[in-house]
Amino acid sequence: MDNLTHSIIGFGAGELIHRSLPREVEDRAQQVRHRLLLVACALASNFPDLDLVLNNLLPPPLGYLLHHRGHTHTALLAIPQALLLAALIWLLWPSARTLLKASTTARWGLAASIALGFALHLAMDFTNSYGVHPWYPFDGRWVYGDMVFIIEPLFWVAIGVPMALIMRWRTARWLALAGLLAALVMFAVKGYLGWIALAILLKVAVLCGAVQTRSGRDSRAGVALGLAIGIGFIAVQGVASHLGRAQIAAALQQVDPASKVLDVVMTAFPSQPLCWAYVSVESNEAAGTYRLRRGIASLAPQWVAPLSCSAGLVEHGPAMALAPGVAQFGMEQDDLGRLRTLSVDNCRVNAWLRFGRAPALDGEGDALSDYRFAMTPRGNFTTMPVASTEPCPTGVPGWGYPRADLLHGAAK
Repeated sequence: MDNLTHSIIGFGAGELIHRSLPREVEDRAQQVRHRLLLVACALASNFPDLDLVLNNLLPPPLGYLLHHRGHTHTALLAIPQALLLAALIWLLWPSARTLLKASTTARWGLAASIALGFALHLAMDFTNSYGVHPWYPFDGRWVYGDMVFIIEPLFWVAIGVPMALIMRWRTARWLALAGLLAALVMFAVKGYLGWIALAILLKVAVLCGAVQTRSGRDSRAGVALGLAIGIGFIAVQGVASHLGRAQIAAALQQVDPASKVLDVVMTAFPSQPLCWAYVSVESNEAAGTYRLRRGIASLAPQWVAPLSCSAGLVEHGPAMALAPGVAQFGMEQDDLGRLRTLSVDNCRVNAWLRFGRAPALDGEGDALSDYRFAMTPRGNFTTMPVASTEPCPTGVPGWGYPRADLLHGAAK
């Protein structure tokens, strides 16, 4: 997820923990604890993304591909990160240190806020199609939720509105609400968010805001409702992703019965459970080829045609209908034997394949890129030349190969 979403979720979780604990004896201590738990949970919810400082340990693009969402995004290494964050708070925040010395409740609240913040970061990163491998070194496999767009305004609205309404200063409160509304409208104008989705988000904002207002500024009801709506939204997206993947796989099998569908990468549209972008991976062992496709799918084409999904996120150009509700915008067919040979003989390619979920060789086989990011506005950041005079990279993390099924075929 983007760091704004991580922060909002972290603030909301910290607020809920604070409001669920008994009050401190003194008002001043209560205020310090409030700030402490919010800040600690928000920081913990962003802390794993400090892995960007590790990018230079490997040559580009391998540094970013293999270290972002790498070691710092594992459950085991969350423990020393949590201890480091707690130590920094203790050393750099005198009033918090004084409170923690005196209050057992504050100490438990801080521990819960930091632990929940790290857990939320890993959980939210799991929900999109980029993936994480949280159980390394016990299990190096990547896991992909394929459920939520990397920037999801539903969380901003459901959690951000009640959080804004409980701010102590009226000016800050209205600025936060106005900024949130402006961001939603801008997303809709640019075509990243459908107008129907915008209307639904505004209703969610009114609901969460009304619950928080009516229950009182000291209540946790609005924040708890916002977090519950976020969890429910993820569940709905999970079901929609599963249905969409089955719909697309069936269409692909119908188009080419000789190929085997290995994977369908599902990328959500913001706040639109019916609309999905997909990248498929198919193999044909007999022909010695594999195929990648990208396109758009609608779970209810009678209501929303694939090309009617958010205009700013739908690829422009000729589209081919594979089935009702499934449109294809691009396709690439590559040599399966060449990919397997490169995976063994080329150490840079072998390292790259510890990340690539949809490996695409260019027409001449001179470059490798992940087809998931073929339409990234600033270019495909995963592209790597195959031929190189550089020595083999050292210190390559031991992540599992996302396409072990493609590389090893029936021998897997």
